[in-house]
Amino acid sequence: MSQPRDDISRAIGDLESLVSAPERGLPEELLLLVSRLTPLVNVDLLIQHSDGRTLLTWRHDRFYGPGWHIPGGIIRYKEKALDRIHAVALQELFAEVEPEAAPLLVREYIDLHAKDRGHFVSLLYRCRLLTPLDPARRFVPQAPQPDQWKWHDRCPDNLIAQQLEYGTYFSGNYPLDSHARKGK
Repeated sequence: MSQPRDDISRAIGDLESLVSAPERGLPEELLLLVSRLTPLVNVDLLIQHSDGRTLLTWRHDRFYGPGWHIPGGIIRYKEKALDRIHAVALQELFAEVEPEAAPLLVREYIDLHAKDRGHFVSLLYRCRLLTPLDPARRFVPQAPQPDQWKWHDRCPDNLIAQQLEYGTYFSGNYPLDSHARKGK
């Protein structure tokens, strides 16, 4: 065996020894390394009010900056997409949801300029709220905080760039009637 292969095998063994339960998520540094080597798969939760407004949460982090986004999360090792949907709803919205059985949309996002988290395969699921949203986490424009929520009647100008394609699903841009969606 050549020296580089031995070095890689040792490094892999060292990394694996640091992760006792990958199904609970990876340490951030390791997740970022993985994101430099392979696409990540995530779920996004499209939650719409009966009047057509769309639920978004505020995001402000080093990867995407400040802006609105459809709640979502990266699927963990050996985790079902539907389980990640429920976990995201609890973590980001402190609520329970009922997702449709299959994704509404599967899309690929590649950011050629990003070193970390630059390639995703996203599964957009239409979801229905089963429990009310926490009013204490409602968006406060004077003091925005991550994971604060707000209903939007149109696609906001500051939707994060990675989700701009979802803008067509907002009220006024996307027919909520499933027959209209299918062109019937």
